[in-house]
Amino acid sequence: MRILLTGGFGFLGSHVHDRLREHDVFVPRSAEYDLTDPADVECAFIESRPEAVIHLAAACGGIGVNQREPGRFWYANTVMGALVLDACRRYGVGKTVVVGTTCSYPKLCPAPFNEANIWDGYPEETNAAYGVAKRTLLAGCMAYRQQYGLNVTYLVPANLYGPRDNFDPATSHVIPAVIRKLANGDAVLWGDGSATRDFLYVCDAADAVVAALDWDVDLVNIGSGEAVSIREVARMIAVAVGYDGPIYWDTTKPNGQPFRCLDTTLARSLGWTAKVPIADGIRRTVKWWRARTQAGLVAR
Repeated sequence: MRILLTGGFGFLGSHVHDRLREHDVFVPRSAEYDLTDPADVECAFIESRPEAVIHLAAACGGIGVNQREPGRFWYANTVMGALVLDACRRYGVGKTVVVGTTCSYPKLCPAPFNEANIWDGYPEETNAAYGVAKRTLLAGCMAYRQQYGLNVTYLVPANLYGPRDNFDPATSHVIPAVIRKLANGDAVLWGDGSATRDFLYVCDAADAVVAALDWDVDLVNIGSGEAVSIREVARMIAVAVGYDGPIYWDTTKPNGQPFRCLDTTLARSLGWTAKVPIADGIRRTVKWWRARTQAGLVAR
């Protein structure tokens, strides 16, 4: 099958690409294709003539960069999503899979988050621009399914982590940020540690994305279904990196959304379930990061 995979050299995308070796996969590199440019999107579809599209490309990051660059995140994600989705319609793509974000759920959504709750309120303020952009794309997916019969499935993944994650302290998410800090003896972490997250190992997420090529549903949560506090995650990471000192919490920094956990009943009914426990996933991630730092491939 001919598959157009946006974001295929990124964190999640590279793992998805690994699982599509038996297919004819075209990955538009960002240096050659600006997916916010209609002409470049058109060229990508002409070049690949896809039978299926997996749209993973996104402008995203942790709380800090979301607060610094909300306009860029809103614009890039809104425009990329709209252009790719409409090209899927115009080129008669047989199956489209789009990956969204838990940031689209309302700030005070009852947990675990059920797919039906996603429209029930405004997202948490620290990453609202990103969450709203992705929720706009979900609205587009549902509208194109209704009006044009586009077979599109929108996945909402929990907080992803694992090998090949972004460890840049300026833009990284919580697990790589804490791994790097504690491994280097910097034990001052953001917030008070009380916020909870549903963490999903990247290989489990990649399996779900590939499985979704065969799903004919509009919206599916993919997560572990377990809420873990940032404080507990920090303790797991301390063990994994060998840090045995105290951990301090900078309460002048935001916690972000107070509680996140996904209801994965629908995904499990479709045959997918997360397999890697968080403590094991953290150990694997630390092992990968240390190997890369020792080889001089990433900064320590």
